[in-house]
Amino acid sequence: MRLLHTADWHLGRNLEGRSRQGEQEAVLAEIIDIANEEKVDAVLMAGDVYDSVNPPAVSEMLFYETMKQLSLDGRRSIIVISGNHDSPERIEAASPLALTHGITLVGRPSQKTHTIAVPFCHQELVISAVPYPSEARLNECLSEMNEEELIRSAYDQRLSALFRSHAQAFKKQAVNIIMSHLFIAGGRESDSERPIQIGGAYTVSPSSLNVGADYIALGHLHRPQNLAFGQTPGRYSGSPLSYSFSEANQPKSVTIIDCEPGKSADIREIYLKSGKPLVRWSAKQGLEEVYQWIEAGRDANAWVDLEITLKDDLGIHDIQNLRKAHEGLIHIHPVYLESKMDGRLTRLADLPLQDIFERFYRQQTVGAEPDQDLIKLFLDIAKETEEESGGMNATD
Repeated sequence: MRLLHTADWHLGRNLEGRSRQGEQEAVLAEIIDIANEEKVDAVLMAGDVYDSVNPPAVSEMLFYETMKQLSLDGRRSIIVISGNHDSPERIEAASPLALTHGITLVGRPSQKTHTIAVPFCHQELVISAVPYPSEARLNECLSEMNEEELIRSAYDQRLSALFRSHAQAFKKQAVNIIMSHLFIAGGRESDSERPIQIGGAYTVSPSSLNVGADYIALGHLHRPQNLAFGQTPGRYSGSPLSYSFSEANQPKSVTIIDCEPGKSADIREIYLKSGKPLVRWSAKQGLEEVYQWIEAGRDANAWVDLEITLKDDLGIHDIQNLRKAHEGLIHIHPVYLESKMDGRLTRLADLPLQDIFERFYRQQTVGAEPDQDLIKLFLDIAKETEEESGGMNATD
């Protein structure tokens, strides 16, 4: 049996207001192509289909169209669980229709396991499917004491009991899988898992999942990584796109698992090519160096986090020009040389308050000059503030 493991699509997510819809469409089309080229028998989607509990309609349409194409009109089995970003009810809403196409949608943790016939290989797949198991979704209060260690211990014990219970349904002549969306102790997280509680009280020890499965398919962490669960191989497949600059230059992939009942699973990554890379630039030589990189076509199709070392202030006009020159610039972080800034502060302290205001106004308006009425109004307000505070320094 050949399985494809993916997770953390986060459909509907943007990057600082920049739409990722086109990238998400492209990468899901690539995953469909991989499933077909690799002759995958079943697909495991381990949670966070959407980026919010109320995703845009275009994201829901993309999910349903992807499910339709992945399922090959019911000939390929698919199982999807909800993640912490998903609404369990929204994920399960299409279940009656989805089941007719071989798609199992699981919104909330339960005692139920899922036995799925896999037509292509004439075998059974038994899945312990545990969507994001928060206390609210488990419908339990795991500790009356608001202490992290007590909650963590109670949480781990509760999940361990659930996985042991599910393991009773495993069959020797079937492929047995655990699939969940949670944080395993030892996993390496990224900034883009926001806004969730990574680690802390909602942490599960690897031993709690070591209950005799053939493979453990995880979602939640965006960095692809293997974890050990005794003799059972397990893996976070990671997100198909980079969703924060903490994932800059991080390769993305899906996981292919070849497994047979009673035999060790063979795991391999297939790297994804779709989507813009997220990169970080550090321009030590200032604006001139940045423009040289842009003219040379460096990372022309990337999202860029720019740190730029400067001697003088970076004005609005400079920022606008940079963004026009490279549409992928997301963050621009100016770093000022300390010696220059110390001198600048000294000079400002020696200037009349009116001159400081005029310089500030020109910087904020890209060169415009304040009229006399505006200057007078500012000086009047400054005088009133000085009288109320008992004195005012020019650099305040």
